[in-house]
Amino acid sequence: MKISFGVQHLVGENFLKTSFSQDIESLAVLCYSYIRPKRSIYVEIGENMNEKFFDLKKEKQDRMINAALKVFSIGGYKHASTDDIVGEAGISKGLLFHYFGSKLGLYSFLYDYSVRFMKLELTGGVSSTERDYFEIRRQMEYAKMQVLKNYPYMQQFLDRCRFENVSEALMAIERQKNVLSDMQAVLKNQSNRSLFKSEVDYEKLDQMITYTLDGLMDARFQDSSFHPDMLYEESCAYLNMLKALSYR
Repeated sequence: MKISFGVQHLVGENFLKTSFSQDIESLAVLCYSYIRPKRSIYVEIGENMNEKFFDLKKEKQDRMINAALKVFSIGGYKHASTDDIVGEAGISKGLLFHYFGSKLGLYSFLYDYSVRFMKLELTGGVSSTERDYFEIRRQMEYAKMQVLKNYPYMQQFLDRCRFENVSEALMAIERQKNVLSDMQAVLKNQSNRSLFKSEVDYEKLDQMITYTLDGLMDARFQDSSFHPDMLYEESCAYLNMLKALSYR
């Protein structure tokens, strides 16, 4: 009787005039239409995450975060295995799902966490009064390297997310996908472009520097020689060289 009232409330009085089997089939459709989409939305925006994760010791939090960042950055969302993540983190799969609900919930959390962490470092690391483009880029690199001392694969993960092609993963990061690129553009636009030689194309130079710095990081991960301080010094050497070639 209670079930009949609930179903009748949703689909109308004619529902219970059909056969019992039809009633059950209609109820199944209702469960799919009204309940399943809502669960998917919660997963996509990370609302299913258990906030008690932040009650864990910081060392354990970071171990889980770093393990997931590494696996997602190497294989992308589609090929990332939760078995690999828990193996890397040294935890049980049950614990992973207890805190994040699903692989998608973990991915969504990681992206949000990475964007917030990187944004915080950039905000505090780049002077709002700096007008030298190359000094701004140097400060941006320094801020990024401070992040990578704690989370070595965070930038690799963010870069991999830009080329993600799995629809549910894309939807999970949709709201924040341009936050960092927009912020970086604002920081670089502080620069005084009159310092450049007239023949320098700013947009092409900026893109070339990005490709160079990204390529350096990829190369250091590939040959297992990545170290934040060493990479920062190497990046600064390229920036100094390009500054000498580009400024009046």
